[in-house]
Amino acid sequence: MIFEKVLGTINKYNLIEDGDKIVLGLSGGPDSVCLLHILYRLKEKMNIEVYAAHLNHQIRGLEAQKDALYISQICEDLGITSFVKAINVPEYCKEQGVSLEEGARTLRYEMFEEIKQKTKSNKIAIGHNRNDQAETVLMRIMRGTGLQGLRGIEYIRDNKIIRPILDIERSEIEAYCEKYELNPRIDKTNLESIYTRNKIRLELIPYMKDNFNPNVIESIVRMTNSLKSDSDYIDLEAERSFKEVSTLKEDSVEISLPKYSNLHNAIKVRILRSAIKHIIGDTNFVDQKHIEDIIELECESKLNKMLNLPRGIFAYRRKNIIILTTKEIVSEEIDFCYNIPSNGFIKIKELNLVLETQKMSIDRYKSIKLDKTSKGFDFDKIKGGIVVRSRKQGDKIKLAGGSKKVKDLFIDLKIPREDRCKVPVITDDEGILCVGDYKTSENYKIDSETKEVLKISFKKL
Repeated sequence: MIFEKVLGTINKYNLIEDGDKIVLGLSGGPDSVCLLHILYRLKEKMNIEVYAAHLNHQIRGLEAQKDALYISQICEDLGITSFVKAINVPEYCKEQGVSLEEGARTLRYEMFEEIKQKTKSNKIAIGHNRNDQAETVLMRIMRGTGLQGLRGIEYIRDNKIIRPILDIERSEIEAYCEKYELNPRIDKTNLESIYTRNKIRLELIPYMKDNFNPNVIESIVRMTNSLKSDSDYIDLEAERSFKEVSTLKEDSVEISLPKYSNLHNAIKVRILRSAIKHIIGDTNFVDQKHIEDIIELECESKLNKMLNLPRGIFAYRRKNIIILTTKEIVSEEIDFCYNIPSNGFIKIKELNLVLETQKMSIDRYKSIKLDKTSKGFDFDKIKGGIVVRSRKQGDKIKLAGGSKKVKDLFIDLKIPREDRCKVPVITDDEGILCVGDYKTSENYKIDSETKEVLKISFKKL
């Protein structure tokens, strides 16, 4: 009965085709052992090759070694090639700064992919079952998932990761193993309420069955299947929009805000998940709350803000874009200082900019037409020599409303953090005349008493 049901799932979702080579993740527990035996029975029927892959996490000591011996023995009995690898997962997780669950999963899939390449296989089979589906959905609900998370575990992902026993309940799997005397290994930590998933399995679902719905697992799975159709349609629309609003690079995605901001929120969420998948390969451990935090970066008040997200992801808000990347963007400070003549010009090579200065009478100054790149100052109010330099900590400029920190001025003007060191600051011995061609100081303002003017022009090379 189970064999026929699995075969139905395989045919319905086109999980296995004639001639496939499949790497099976084999833990030694009932789920993966049941799948191993079913794939063994399908070998000749579907002309497939099966390879078993087992990772010893080096967490359970002697028990883990017994698991590995069991794997080797059952694969030998069935004539299936097995690969066993031992990695100190706790040490890896400590070095990488990730949870045990995340680290173990990463290492498992890296091993599966390695064996897939080595054996020239085209599929990776995982032993997730119907109970796993319900547990996963409940866990995602508690994390605050969206529609994508409510889809649950997929039957096939990336056209290579397949889950043929996803429609089979755990009790059926255990009965199958008993019938064929497979004697799977039992990980005793799965019987302890020490992890979130274990608590859901051992405490929450039994409570829901006893107090609300004895068929709660079936109900949850039915919900996930009905949501998949709606989700698939939205995904198609999101994929089209993702291509329109995104610029893809090897380790980053730039999302154009003018195009992105007008989209429906359901599309925005999927665009962000597609961007994350592009830079790290999947969206595991990135919750709906993290996605909502990125969406909030659209607000003008978030300009130049940065978010630290799980899996080493950074989200940056720049003028017209949101950048998602795995590399921290560090602004390179530019440092320069040049003396400015009263009449002449000075080239600021660091900025690819030329400053032209001209001392003239007030009458002549009033007779000429100034463009936006030129500023005029009362020459007699300038004290000592004039220099143009990069900004310094504590810089202040006198404006009509009072003194203002240059740092606050940059924030008000919405100048990106990485561009602030590129704005020239012109000073005399006592204060700041102007900050680029953005703002001029009230202390050097031309008035009715002005006799001579210093005109400064900013010209890009």
